[in-house]
Amino acid sequence: MNPQAKLIFALSLTLGTTITISNNNWIMAWTGLEINPLAILPLISKSHHPRAIEAATKYFLVQAAASALVLFSSMTNAWHTGQWDITQLSHPTSCLILTVALAMKLGLVPFHFWFPEVLQGSSLIVGLLLSTLMKFPPITLLYLTSPSLKPSILMTMAILSAALGGWMGLNQTQTRKILAFSSISHLGWMAIIIAYSPKLALLNFYLYTLMTAAVFLSLNSIKALKLSTLMTTWTKTPSLNAILLLTLLSLAGLPPLTGFLPKWLIIQELTKQEVALAATIIALLSLLGLFFYLRLAYCATITLPPHTTNHMKQWYNTKPTNTMVAVLTTMSLMLLPISPIILAVV
Repeated sequence: MNPQAKLIFALSLTLGTTITISNNNWIMAWTGLEINPLAILPLISKSHHPRAIEAATKYFLVQAAASALVLFSSMTNAWHTGQWDITQLSHPTSCLILTVALAMKLGLVPFHFWFPEVLQGSSLIVGLLLSTLMKFPPITLLYLTSPSLKPSILMTMAILSAALGGWMGLNQTQTRKILAFSSISHLGWMAIIIAYSPKLALLNFYLYTLMTAAVFLSLNSIKALKLSTLMTTWTKTPSLNAILLLTLLSLAGLPPLTGFLPKWLIIQELTKQEVALAATIIALLSLLGLFFYLRLAYCATITLPPHTTNHMKQWYNTKPTNTMVAVLTTMSLMLLPISPIILAVV
């Protein structure tokens, strides 16, 4: 793909996201939601591989259905209340339809089936965009409409997402699918808190984006698409593999790393809101995710490849690591001590 086309698609993604997050009108927000999938579809299908074409088709169908539901929800609300303002969503049917539509766009359980397959059919960089940037507009709409949505529905979807995201990631061997189920599990943490503390859900999303970007870019640097490939990369980039181990543990939410901050704050807020049972369940379900993060980390740094005659050792890579990877991994590991400053800003 030539640079001009890439620039056009990047600008379109930026434009679609900016339109959605900066508008209070449903029609403009819907327009932004429509621009985003149209910009990323060529990036998903650019390899012309049958799996990439299948991923692009699935992504298009799901996003088109979700966008139609968003439009239907806003029209129903406007019909009953005369309001096109996003924050004035008050009709119960509209609230329910919007919850379903945004769950489809985000990949929350039970509308998660498309996400692992689409991520598996995309490259790592496109997978990074799908896991982070493409989820920003729906999360923003959830943030704006959170007072109108039913906490019980969001909590049910959140606990199911944390459970299925952890459970289905256990036996995966493809790194992109593991990160897809990781994304579903993290979305559960955002959905459970958004009705009680929307700002905390956004903070969780920002830190999740930071850590996921670090993992995706690290895996892209060492070209690791499968766990078996990850086992042989320690000879090529030992320092990057060691940092990848810590970044994965941060994504799992282990202290004293950055990923512990959102989980700690969410459990604290849920306990304050007297839903300690939900906090306990989702905290226990995060152990499932911890298992497959540890499995990834184990494959990356501890496991040695079999020394058979047909095994080819990779040459040590003397090329310097991307500055972006260095910055993101440092932030993914070391933001917990400055959490009071982060909370003051948020």
